[in-house]
Amino acid sequence: MRLTPMTTLKPCPTFSTVTNNKVIKPQCITTVLQPTTKPDNLSMSEEDTRQAAKRLEKLIDKDTDHYNLSSISPIRKDKLRKRWMEYQGLSNWEGMLDPLDDNLRAEILRYGNFVEATYKSFEFDPSSPFYATCRFSKNSLFDRCGLLNSGYKVTKHLSATSGIQLSSRVEMALSWAATRSSYIGYVAVCKDKEEIKRLGRRDVVVAFRGTTTCLEWLENFRATLTHLPCSTNFDMVKNGDGAMVQSGFLSLYTSGAGASSKSLQQMLRDEIARILQTYGDELPISLTITGHSLGAALATLAAYDINNHFNPALMVTVISFGSPRVGNWSFRQHLEKQGTRVLRIVNSDDVITKVPGFVFDDVVGKGDVHVAGLPNWIQKREEDAHRWTYAEVGKELRLCSRDSPYLTSINVATSHHLNTYLHLVDGFVSSSCPFRATARRFLRR
Repeated sequence: MRLTPMTTLKPCPTFSTVTNNKVIKPQCITTVLQPTTKPDNLSMSEEDTRQAAKRLEKLIDKDTDHYNLSSISPIRKDKLRKRWMEYQGLSNWEGMLDPLDDNLRAEILRYGNFVEATYKSFEFDPSSPFYATCRFSKNSLFDRCGLLNSGYKVTKHLSATSGIQLSSRVEMALSWAATRSSYIGYVAVCKDKEEIKRLGRRDVVVAFRGTTTCLEWLENFRATLTHLPCSTNFDMVKNGDGAMVQSGFLSLYTSGAGASSKSLQQMLRDEIARILQTYGDELPISLTITGHSLGAALATLAAYDINNHFNPALMVTVISFGSPRVGNWSFRQHLEKQGTRVLRIVNSDDVITKVPGFVFDDVVGKGDVHVAGLPNWIQKREEDAHRWTYAEVGKELRLCSRDSPYLTSINVATSHHLNTYLHLVDGFVSSSCPFRATARRFLRR
């Protein structure tokens, strides 16, 4: 992948902010760029795709990876503190996404950095005896991953277990490929008094990484919908109806490795219960669950489960990056009924966000099951379609790799990469001015 230098930067008008009768207009990039590779040519060999993904990681400007919270003006700090529930999705982020609110942008990037730490702390080397575990202790994880002044402390490492059983012959030949349980993320609690003051509450973060192990890949391909277990709060399985989710994601969330290893679901429930017992009566408390790719799907499942299990004892928000589809229409309705807030960041060029299956709304329009005037047998088919097809969840912030003048090679790997998502969030201004000239996260040579 080659980056062609820009020849011209031009400011263009976009949504304005009025301050003391003066109109301040953010700048966006209008580029006269001659890419050496056509952006719409997505055909690359498998080796080229892998190399492009590796190069993309190196292109991120490490000096500008993280926002310096001390650089945020007192006015913006005060705004975040007073309106924290709105930034956590109380009003479904109405009026904040187009144009993108600066405080919300900073919050999305901050949670993106927490997700990035899950990748940095994962042991990728299959020859290591510690393969698929966390490389760092709870006390040192943020320091080792570059989040020195986050104000948070990791309280729990989380692991996910695949429910797939491989043959003993495969397990003996490829022990690393048969690894069933692996480090998937962590729970962290904001403990710094200044950060708590800035945020306006004590925040708990749960962060999940994307797919890395062989069995996780196999779980991703188990795309059939399966019923969620019955709930005391919702009658989810009645006459064959109810909330359904992708089989592989549910397997990773609920499977354990015998008595010695709890499921991800149980670990998370136990840790949230402990945190609520410790801090629940002290301050306003929020739970922000964030993840990328597979981790974004697990974040959505976890938010549903926590809200359902604790009924609800705290405000639960999901910030997801590049999430595949998770469940059917009924699952979406239950999420909304719970009050679970989901902000789904999507790259239009990322095919992972378009799988598995298809969305019924794409076929019949608005997805309203009860259409007046239609014969009963047609309405019955529509109801069946809602039951057995996927539905998008939450509020969408849609971005596009082609809007960035720094991405001249667009393919499956780079479009799905977490760093691409953070780069696009940092640059996005509005639908009429999709990339700003003052973006802090740049891709460079």
